[in-house]
Amino acid sequence: MNSRKEQLEAIDRLLTIMDELREQCPWDKKQTMQSLRHLTIEETYELGDAILDNDLNEVKMELGDVLLHIIFYSKIGSETNDFDIADVANAICDKLVNRHPHIYGDVKVLNEEDVKRNWEQIKLKEGKKSVLEGVPRSLPALVKANRIQDKVAGVGFDWEEPQQVFEKVQEELGELQVEVQKGDSEKIEAEFGDVLFSMINYARFLGVNPENALERTNKKFIKRFQFLENSAKEMGKDMKDMTLEEMDVYWSKAKTYE
Repeated sequence: MNSRKEQLEAIDRLLTIMDELREQCPWDKKQTMQSLRHLTIEETYELGDAILDNDLNEVKMELGDVLLHIIFYSKIGSETNDFDIADVANAICDKLVNRHPHIYGDVKVLNEEDVKRNWEQIKLKEGKKSVLEGVPRSLPALVKANRIQDKVAGVGFDWEEPQQVFEKVQEELGELQVEVQKGDSEKIEAEFGDVLFSMINYARFLGVNPENALERTNKKFIKRFQFLENSAKEMGKDMKDMTLEEMDVYWSKAKTYE
């Protein structure tokens, strides 16, 4: 591993390159925070993919891409004298010190849950009107639901036992089934949302990240379906002409390769 001196030199090198690109590269000179935003989101998802795949070399590369964006935004901020990378770093340092009084102060904690409760209480003291203010509006709905539940749990609004949450899941499934039988599409959608919300809550009690769990299933499904497609091609068949029973044979076979 690199020494602290080498780490700081690498960051300094990146800052210098960013200065040079901003001055000399036509593409980099044109960029604004608004034009970079969608690229930053894309890079973050690519980092997430690498983490899910446990590809550490790819994680390293994607972290570099995300770091570049942080440096880029900071450079743009410095050009308007609003902030620079030092301001960005000091802001997060100050926040971390302030929100960890059990490390940098005299507050005592017993476990992780105490830390999370303190974190949300400190944010309210900092001027937040709601513990939910920190949930980004543009988050995907599944991720947003998980963050909402995590944050309200941090101030004590939570179930006591996993079994209670599972019973809530069953209750919501029953309510969905009632609306399905009635056939009101608007109410079906509302109840379906309640089922998903309760399932995400149950995942939290099981120690499962629902986004990661669903993405793993997505990847598994893609792998199995592509095996099915390739099997059909090898037999010279078109999938549209295969029966479900034929497809199921190869679907089951795909599971043996996992």
